[in-house]
Amino acid sequence: MATFPVTDATFEAEVRNSELPVVIDFWAEWCGPCRQIGPALEELSAEFDGRVRIAKVNVDENPQITAAMGIRGIPALFLVKDGQVVANKVGAAPKAALQSWIEASI
Repeated sequence: MATFPVTDATFEAEVRNSELPVVIDFWAEWCGPCRQIGPALEELSAEFDGRVRIAKVNVDENPQITAAMGIRGIPALFLVKDGQVVANKVGAAPKAALQSWIEASI
């Protein structure tokens, strides 16, 4: 399973109402660190298939959810479980650190 885009319009249905925990990656095209972690998140999406979904929110295209989540710096990762934010992480990190953070949070 690959990462999937989430927008202001689909956030409630795709994230808050998800049966599986969802990692949300707030990113932008112009953000170098965001591009660095992108491939790792794609790999982790496949590795966590069936246990966690990984969503991507483009902050430039989705200002409502970006503001509602209080995003001030990107990349910003949030883990939402049962409709609630249970963990968050700001900044780039290697794949192993991202994997450990997800495992500890679910």
